[in-house]
Amino acid sequence: MNIALDMMGGDFAPEMALKGVKKFLDEHEFDGTITMLGDNRQLSDNLHLFQNNQNKIKIIPTTQVIEMNEHPTRALKEKTDSSITVGFHLLAQGNTDAFISAGNTGAMMVGAMYTIKSIEGIIRPAIGAYIPQEDGKLSLLIDVGLNADCRAENLLQFAILGSLFSKYILRINEPRVALLNVGEEEGKGNLISQAAYPLLKENDKIHFVGNAEGRDLLKDKADVYVCEGFTGNVLLKFAESFYDLFQKRKIKDAYLEKFNFEMYGGVPVLGVNKPVIIGHGISGEAAFCNMIEIARRMIEKNFTETVKNAF
Repeated sequence: MNIALDMMGGDFAPEMALKGVKKFLDEHEFDGTITMLGDNRQLSDNLHLFQNNQNKIKIIPTTQVIEMNEHPTRALKEKTDSSITVGFHLLAQGNTDAFISAGNTGAMMVGAMYTIKSIEGIIRPAIGAYIPQEDGKLSLLIDVGLNADCRAENLLQFAILGSLFSKYILRINEPRVALLNVGEEEGKGNLISQAAYPLLKENDKIHFVGNAEGRDLLKDKADVYVCEGFTGNVLLKFAESFYDLFQKRKIKDAYLEKFNFEMYGGVPVLGVNKPVIIGHGISGEAAFCNMIEIARRMIEKNFTETVKNAF
């Protein structure tokens, strides 16, 4: 098993990525290699952090970084020795089994879709976000930004992808799938919701439980909530601001702490041919550690093959 990590991505690179790798290796039994991509001097100068695990570390030097404000497609073409471009090349060539970055989100999405490419049969890949329920469980909201405009067939595929991820990676035995809508009754919603409902209801690959309203998101109504990426991204950003607000007000609550994205790491791009995980730009060591754990679990479960078989 070989997991590649962009060490130059994120607001605190490479410090937090290094600490995240160390935390993962210190806390997990890992029989594999973590390939670190980035500035050779900065990475080599910190090899002492891994004195007990140096046999599990490999450095591939890169000389360029795709900055957060750069145009994704242009940067991937022009910066051929960037940590993100090299990471996708290694993954596409089969030299690594997964790729993780907290760098330019657009470049990660473009690389996933055009270098790794969609699994045959999948119209559009999607990304999900973890939503903590009040009873302590996690649900998955999908899509949260990759597809602002969708058709009903896209929502059906998001539901299948989310259900598979919840079952095999989040370890939920029979994930319940709900369509995010403005009312619970069948026939509610805009045209895409009305068209998607019968597709979800009739599909035997998912356990569809009907419509869910916004007030249901934090309750134990479903394990997977399906929507187009425009709505999903607005909800995700609201949840992040909700957590930040309580932090600023110094309000301590065990449930509210579950809105800390660091607890879960990044989110995988679901529907592409290899595991690709995108982290938040302000990821710290816990987030990087958790991203590596998600990648490890996806590889061990042979998740990509599971998706291919389903489609």
